[in-house]
Amino acid sequence: MLAPTQTFSTDCTDCPRLAAHLAAIRQRDPDWHARPVPSFGSLESRLLVVGLGPGERGANRTGRPFTGDIAGELLYPSLHKFGFATEAWPLNAEGWANTGLELKDCRITNAVRCLPPQNKPLPVEIRQCNDYLGQEIASMPNLQAILILGAVAHQAVLRTFGLKVKDYPFGHAVRHVLPGGVETFTSYHCSGYNTRTGRLTTEGFEAVVGAIRDKLDRLG
Repeated sequence: MLAPTQTFSTDCTDCPRLAAHLAAIRQRDPDWHARPVPSFGSLESRLLVVGLGPGERGANRTGRPFTGDIAGELLYPSLHKFGFATEAWPLNAEGWANTGLELKDCRITNAVRCLPPQNKPLPVEIRQCNDYLGQEIASMPNLQAILILGAVAHQAVLRTFGLKVKDYPFGHAVRHVLPGGVETFTSYHCSGYNTRTGRLTTEGFEAVVGAIRDKLDRLG
């Protein structure tokens, strides 16, 4: 794995375009998080979920990954079904993060920690944030499995290990064992677009999460 050199902070402003975008959102909606979004879950976990980045009305608003957007409406119920979350619904009655929900042996993060304009991070911004992901992976001593949501997150994870996509191709329900023994489980991103178009079904996504559950149960 490549040696990480940065430690994540919600005060990060290393990407000027993203920092300016978030500053404008905070001025517009002062009660929103609108800063780099921290990960959710323990570093002692065996499973790490890696998405692309915060949704504007999701993590960018609530401050918790996949909380408040359509993607979380598939991710959290699936994690709950297979024992990785104490509750299925990420929001409380007021539409903010459900503080009663806890992750079990699971941590959730994103390849890009800040909401980009039009939800499209630039390649340089993805690379800038990659050290944070590398630091996170290196800080998980019990890590056995990584659930990767989408091709951009897949590329980001491989970059932290110094690996090439051509050697570990992306595809839905594809598994790769990386050097060191960590196994990746890739899925199409559980975005509203993918679920509305049928590219990703609940059954198809749950099959990937279920495979991770089976792996970790076998390891004991």
